[in-house]
Amino acid sequence: GYGIIYEGRLVCFYDYECDLGDGWEDADVHNDSNVKRLKALQMGANIISYVFLED
Repeated sequence: GYGIIYEGRLVCFYDYECDLGDGWEDADVHNDSNVKRLKALQMGANIISYVFLED
């Protein structure tokens, strides 16, 4: 992914050629493996944690 840093803080994060939502949907929708789905959920949780916990 990419980010925009303003005054020393990450103010925007965007991913490139990636759709985390594919891993969050039912397994039958995109035929993703359980490992890939788990990694998508972990990445989403990390982004949300960063948003709420970073000073």
